[in-house]
Amino acid sequence: MRTVEMDDANQTPAECARGIDGEALVVTEHGEPVAVLLPLANTDLETVSLSSNPRFLELIERSRLRLATDGPVSPEEVRRQLGGRVTPTPEGPTPNNPAPT
Repeated sequence: MRTVEMDDANQTPAECARGIDGEALVVTEHGEPVAVLLPLANTDLETVSLSSNPRFLELIERSRLRLATDGPVSPEEVRRQLGGRVTPTPEGPTPNNPAPT
């Protein structure tokens, strides 16, 4: 991990990104970290966006806590909660595969 003091930073973000070479670059102000530039591999913009979205992270944490306290939800319970709108397929049930009417 490399660090650079904000007042000493004289490269553009593009130049910094080209030079991170597989390690994080932490930008500090008066010795305190204020930003980080991370190398990314095998990811997409949606993943990056969600991984830093406080509302999404809160949802994931609530889901993990519920799983820890209540246990997993069975496929039958999911179907019941969705009112039978999910039909099993060879690939498994999906919300985009509604039951025939």
